[in-house]
Amino acid sequence: PDVIIEAQFDDNDAEHGQDHLQDTLTDDIKKLSLDTGEKGKAAGVTGVHRTKQDDGPKVNDPRLLPDEFLQRTAKVVYILEKKHSRAATGFIKLLADRNSELFKRCAMFSPVDHRVPRVYVPLADCPPDFVTKPEAYSQMLFICRIVDWKEDSNFASGQLCKSLGQAGEIEPESEGILTEYGVDFSDFSPEVLECLPQNLPWVISPGELAKRRDLR
Repeated sequence: PDVIIEAQFDDNDAEHGQDHLQDTLTDDIKKLSLDTGEKGKAAGVTGVHRTKQDDGPKVNDPRLLPDEFLQRTAKVVYILEKKHSRAATGFIKLLADRNSELFKRCAMFSPVDHRVPRVYVPLADCPPDFVTKPEAYSQMLFICRIVDWKEDSNFASGQLCKSLGQAGEIEPESEGILTEYGVDFSDFSPEVLECLPQNLPWVISPGELAKRRDLR
């Protein structure tokens, strides 16, 4: 583009004549041309670099791509240990579709923990009068254990283990939590109880207190 440069001069410039003014303008134009050329070269290099970076390497063989362009994928081949107990606490209810064949065989178990899927449980595991009076068990907590989950089914398959009691009470809720996490809360065996002091009331001897750290 054409560049217009305005030159300012005073009386001293006028005394030196037009030659001096012309030389000044010529020097300014040369400097401007050099600056513009350098900036253009720099912009051109930068532009080429950005284009290559944005486009990325276009190759047909993924093995030739750098790691930063790859998304690693994996496949589960074996389960070493099942950490979850497959047991859950929840409620049972009848299926919505009363005309289906599944309604005659199964009920729906809805876990309290929403991370656990809903489960089909056999009606044989449910209370005898559940089909005729389902509302009587709407607030009754049950323990269900997942046994299978087919790939073509939206819900898992399981078995009802036991009835815990009414929801909201401390004992049923506590037992459900312990069962879900696989905590053995059954009574101690006689062999374990025999290891405890038999002469009651039992007290800690002064010698034991002296060599132990008291955390009471």
